Amino acid sequence: MAAEKANLAVDILQDFQRHVLTYILLVVVVMSAFSVVYFTHLNRQSTSGLEVLLTERDELDIEWRNLLLEQNSLAEHSAIESKAEKLLKMKRPTVKTEVIIYLP
Repeated sequence: MAAEKANLAVDILQDFQRHVLTYILLVVVVMSAFSVVYFTHLNRQSTSGLEVLLTERDELDIEWRNLLLEQNSLAEHSAIESKAEKLLKMKRPTVKTEVIIYLP
């Protein structure tokens, strides 16, 4: 029985030595398959991240345009004048109350 186990071990070792190139190629193919899966996953994550960033950029661009419109509307003379009249109770000076200062 011990001789059969020894023969079995020798047979396995000889079989491994005969097919070592096949085993190495099998390991390389499996590693290649896993690397393809891993890099495909990384590519999809990068694409997803890019889509999120592009969406955020578009939202910020829209917000920027709205802020520019708001700035332009607030900077108009009529808006400033009406706010000065309502909030600060200011009014235009008349010809009699107007004071002109001349600098030398």
